[in-house]
Amino acid sequence: MKLEARDDVMCLRFHLSERRLEIFHDLESANFHDDIASLKLGAEKIETVQTEEGLEETGQQKNLLWTVLAINAVFFVGELVFGLLANSMGLVADSLDMLADSIVYGLSLMAVGKAVSRKKTVARWSGYFQLGLALLGLSEVIRRVLYSTEDVDFKTMMIVAFAALLANGLCLYLLRGSRNEEAHMKASEIFTSNDIVINLGVITAGGLVYALDSRIPDLVIGTVVFFVVLNGARRILKLSE
Repeated sequence: MKLEARDDVMCLRFHLSERRLEIFHDLESANFHDDIASLKLGAEKIETVQTEEGLEETGQQKNLLWTVLAINAVFFVGELVFGLLANSMGLVADSLDMLADSIVYGLSLMAVGKAVSRKKTVARWSGYFQLGLALLGLSEVIRRVLYSTEDVDFKTMMIVAFAALLANGLCLYLLRGSRNEEAHMKASEIFTSNDIVINLGVITAGGLVYALDSRIPDLVIGTVVFFVVLNGARRILKLSE
């Protein structure tokens, strides 16, 4: 946080077990040693070397986040359209969760290479957004319970949810493959893990809609989805403390 206001510091890499910090900065940088010394942690300079490694790491994070953002944005549109056509609350809820993920990844892109407080701020605002989205979704479930009587197209519901499951599985594989433990990247993993649980729930609900010839399972999974989203918001907010 001490270095956050400095534009010449591009990336911080913490090796906690070794009590060592790598600072990637411009060649012309000076005086940030005084900033660190002012923390009175007994820090000592080890060495300064010229490298492009910090820029490569930052670029890799950005490419990864752009990839998962694009996947989620496409499935947000697809699930929303098919959810409305199929009159499926489960798909509509899942699409809104995909939208939340897309915004989270966009916020995370803003945090790449920045100091730790910026990353925690991103995680905190992501949590607030997901909280608001969950409450909005629960109000829509209540509205449908009270006023909607249309049947649900279970086939569309299950096929689209299965496609979304494959997409989210790919996103989680890519995120975990990065082995990044920073707050903004962990937030992205949590959102994607939630999505996989949701996709499985929507598929199951579609089967129950067919087996029971009732729209109730779809409304139930819609409710469950938004409670999962609420829990995800809680975890994100805790992570940002």
